Amino acid sequence: MSQATRGDGLDLALIGNCQIAVLVDRLGSIVWGCLPRPDADPVFCALLKPEGGQAPSGVFAVDLRGVAEARSAYVRNTAILETVLTDAEGNSARITDFCPRFRRRGRVFRPMSIVRLVEPLAGRPVVTIRMRPTRDYGTEEPQRVAGSHHIRYIAPPLQYRLTTNASLSSLFDESPFVLDGAIALILTPDETIEHAPLSLARDWLSETHAYWQDWVLRLAIPFDWQEAVIRAAITLKLCTFEDTGAVLAAITTSIPEIAGSPRNWDYRYCWLRDSFFVIHALNRLGATNTMEGYLRYLDRVVVRSSNGALQPLYGIGGETCIEERIVTSLEGYLGMGPVRIGNLAYEQTQHDVYGAIVLAACQLFFDQRLSSLGDKSLFARLEVLGERAAARFAQPDAGPWEFRGSESVHTFSAVMCWAACDRLARIADQLGLDERAGFWRPRSDAMREQILLRAWNASKNAFVGCFEGAELDATVLLLPELGFLEASDPRFVSTLGAVERELVRGDLVYRYRHADDFGVPANTFTMCSFWYVNALAGVGRTREAREMFESLLARRNAAGLFSEDIDPESGRQWGNFPQTYSMVGVITSALRLSRTWEEML
Repeated sequence: MSQATRGDGLDLALIGNCQIAVLVDRLGSIVWGCLPRPDADPVFCALLKPEGGQAPSGVFAVDLRGVAEARSAYVRNTAILETVLTDAEGNSARITDFCPRFRRRGRVFRPMSIVRLVEPLAGRPVVTIRMRPTRDYGTEEPQRVAGSHHIRYIAPPLQYRLTTNASLSSLFDESPFVLDGAIALILTPDETIEHAPLSLARDWLSETHAYWQDWVLRLAIPFDWQEAVIRAAITLKLCTFEDTGAVLAAITTSIPEIAGSPRNWDYRYCWLRDSFFVIHALNRLGATNTMEGYLRYLDRVVVRSSNGALQPLYGIGGETCIEERIVTSLEGYLGMGPVRIGNLAYEQTQHDVYGAIVLAACQLFFDQRLSSLGDKSLFARLEVLGERAAARFAQPDAGPWEFRGSESVHTFSAVMCWAACDRLARIADQLGLDERAGFWRPRSDAMREQILLRAWNASKNAFVGCFEGAELDATVLLLPELGFLEASDPRFVSTLGAVERELVRGDLVYRYRHADDFGVPANTFTMCSFWYVNALAGVGRTREAREMFESLLARRNAAGLFSEDIDPESGRQWGNFPQTYSMVGVITSALRLSRTWEEML
C-alpha cells in the first residue's frame, strides 16, 4: 500500500468542549486550535502554514514511521475522535483525541485542555511526537522548559504545559521511539496535575464519553438519517462558546471560498443571523439549553447597544470592535493568502439582525419546557428592536451576503424585518396585550404588502433578491420557512422554478450568479442547497427532495462535516470550517423529510 497522505481538501475533524475547539487532520495531527478561546491567537496554525521541506510549526502530531494507512472516526454519539495509523508491516497505533467535558459538582467541567491518548494496537509501532505550538500568529515558538513529567511552554501572556507519562527526552528532541504501551499527552494551562497522567486521561475520557452519550440521548432526533443529525448537532454544540453563550459561524479564518480567491474571511465571531438558524435547529431537537445561553449573550449585546442599533456580528465575548487586518506571518490555506484577522463586516448595515433577535427570542414566550419564560419586560425590550425593523425594512443595506462595495434594499433583510414585527404581534397575543397586538399587526401587514409588491419581478415571474431588482438570490427560498407566504402559493412555486433555472446545478445551489465585489461566484453555497431541498419538500416534490438530500449527505467529509462552499466541478469543499450554517441544513432537512417514528415502529 502506498504511503498515506494528508488527503485532499478539508478532510478534518473537530473536537472541543465549548471552551476551546481544535481541528485534527486525517493523520491524527492537530493543525488548528486557538487558546484560550476560539477567537484567540492560534497556538496550532499549521492549517494556514503549508508544509515545505520541513514540517511546519503550529502542529501537534503523532507521526507513525512509514505510515501506509490512516482511518479516523468519532466514537459513536460523542465528540471523541479515534485515529488508527498502520504502517506497511502491519504495526498500528490508535490516537484518541478529546477535550474534557462532563458534569462535576453541579456544573459542567470544560477546561482549556486537550487530551491525546496514544496506544499500540498491533506489533511494535514506531512514533515521533511533534509538539510545536506557536504564538503571535505563527511568528514565534514558545520557550520550552522540561519538568519532572511535563514540558512547560512559555508564550506570554499565555503559559501552558504538556503533562505525560512518555519519555520527555523523546518529546523534547522529537526522536522516534517504540510505542510499547499507552501514553497520555495532556495539554492544560500551566498548572500542576497531581494525578498520574495515564490514569487521569482515562478517567476524563470515561466521563466525557458518558457526558456526550447522555446529551445525545436527550435529543429529539428524526427516525431517518440519525447519525448525520447527531453529528451535526454535536458539531453545532462545539461551535458555541459557553462562557458567554455566543455561537461561532466557524472555527477557522481565511479558508478561501474558492481556490486562489481573496474571498477569505475570519468567521470566528458571532453573526446574529447565523446564530438564529443554529439556535432554531437545536431547539427543534430539544437542545434548549444552548438557546438559553445564547439569549443571555443577546441580552448583553442589546444592553450595550444605543437606541437598539445593532451590528451584524459581535465578538464571542460581546466585543463591538472587530477590526480587520492582514497577517503576513501565515501563508494561508494551501498557500492561498491573505490571512485575515477580524472582520470588517461588523461596520456594515444589515437590517435583518432585528428579525434574527426577535425570532431567536420568540420561543421563550411559547415553550413551557423552559426554566424561564419571556415576560412583559422582555417583550418591551424586543419592541425597541421592532421599531428599528419597521423603520428600516425598506432601506438599503449590505444584505445577507455582506456585499462590501454596494447597498440595496434586499428582500431577505426586508422579510426579516417583517418577521420581527409579525412575531411581536403574536407574542403580544400570547401575553394578552391586546393593545400592543393591535399596534404591531397592522404594521407587519403593511410591510408585507410592500415586500410583495416591490420584491416581485414580473418578467422573471419570481421574487428577486432586491426591491425593483432583476437578479435572483437563493434567500427567496426561505420565504415559506420564515412564514412570509405558504409554499403552495403560486408566486413561490414560480419563484422556485426560476431558482432552478438560474441557480441550481445538480444537487448544488449558488447564492446568486451576478457579479459582486470580487466577480461572479464560482462555487456553490452549501446551505443554499439545503434551502432548495426544503423548498422541494414544501411544494410536494418530496421524492426529489429526499434524493437531493441523500446526495448532499454523500458530500460530507470523512468526519461527517461540511464547510461553507462546494466546487461544483470537483466536489471539493472550500470556505471556513466547519460552517455552522451548513450543519444546520443537515438537521432542518432531515427533520422535514424523515419518516415518523410512529410510521416505522
